[in-house]
Amino acid sequence: MKIEDPEIVQLELKYCERCGGLWLRLRGAPDVYCAACAVEMLDLPAPPKKTSKPRLPVNHKVDIKAQRAELAVICGQGGNA
Repeated sequence: MKIEDPEIVQLELKYCERCGGLWLRLRGAPDVYCAACAVEMLDLPAPPKKTSKPRLPVNHKVDIKAQRAELAVICGQGGNA
């Protein structure tokens, strides 16, 4: 007997990003959690929104005049070429 239109389902073996367990998912699916962890993740609160203006850490207590004086001592008055 010949099967006329067989349905082929492609699966891929993945690691769950929460528990590390192996599970199968449809190839190309965006799921990153196994079924058990996906249910538990639904109970968690949504993460807070990220700030729209990222800021770099800055040390506001820098004394620039003191640094300039230290450089003058190291470098000297001027050069005679």
